[in-house]
Amino acid sequence: MAKKTKRIKDTDYLFLSARLRALESTLLSGARMERMLDAPSVEDAARVLTECGYAELNRVDVDAVDRMLSQTRDELMEELGNAALDGRMVDVFKVKYDYHNAKVLLKSEAKGEDASRLLVEAGRVPAQTLSAAFASGETEELPPTLAQAIGDARELLNATKDPQQSDLLLDRAYFAELLQLAQETGSDFLTGYIRLQLDTANLRSAVRVLRMGKDSAFLGKVLFQGGSIAEETIAPLADGSGSLEELYAHTPLEQAAAVGAQAVRGGSLTEFEKACDNALVAYLSEAKRVPFGEQPLIAYLAARDSEQTAIRIILTGRLAGLPADVIRERLRDCYV
Repeated sequence: MAKKTKRIKDTDYLFLSARLRALESTLLSGARMERMLDAPSVEDAARVLTECGYAELNRVDVDAVDRMLSQTRDELMEELGNAALDGRMVDVFKVKYDYHNAKVLLKSEAKGEDASRLLVEAGRVPAQTLSAAFASGETEELPPTLAQAIGDARELLNATKDPQQSDLLLDRAYFAELLQLAQETGSDFLTGYIRLQLDTANLRSAVRVLRMGKDSAFLGKVLFQGGSIAEETIAPLADGSGSLEELYAHTPLEQAAAVGAQAVRGGSLTEFEKACDNALVAYLSEAKRVPFGEQPLIAYLAARDSEQTAIRIILTGRLAGLPADVIRERLRDCYV
């Protein structure tokens, strides 16, 4: 008789949830971001991050910031990967780095360049292992969906010489694998988060295509499957059938779609992108109402991911000498 997998209950997360609630106090809050923006120097701005558990930087430059963020991300993934009752929940937040590395290796192979410095060590597959698989063509040890996507993307790039097409193919595989992993965990909260990511990606594509004045056939080719709003209902927007506001009314992306409609008419794409990201933060914030379960783990992982994006925006902006208001416009809402 086949051995049954033990079902994980919400109460099994009691200890981990309590620890994560304590760790949430170290997340980069809106107040801390303001302190970084108002700090007298970029060194003073970086020093605020020690309150969030980051190492103090002896020198602040782009490479040092990248190393600090990479080290912290790796440590977080290892710690929570060991603590999680279902490692696939952590893997969901690693998958994007596998596909990032695949894109880097594919393009560097086509150009005959060494792009090892652009590889990220935060995926399920070590960057060196993925690089070796590219060089040898032996992808048996890679996750099956990733291995298949790499082979297909390589053939497509060789045939078309168009990196946008190969990137789109890899993005399709990425979202398909994300959704599959989420569904395998049995977590409705995680599956809902991935579906919202898919909806957000499709809304972004719709806005870009509508701004370009392309037709529904073009839009249909760049939409992803698996979202809660079917591609068949989105594509006709490019032919003037319906509107973004009507299609996304009474959904988590209602506000983002309204800002997107303004962007189509010449409004700010930055504001639209922020509205999309803020919709994801709002979804994750529902985890605050859950005392224990997988929701706090998922929300915390996503919050740390967004935090690193905010840190990079602030510090690179400060290094470039941008005014605080300009940097502030690029920042998203915080989980805390």
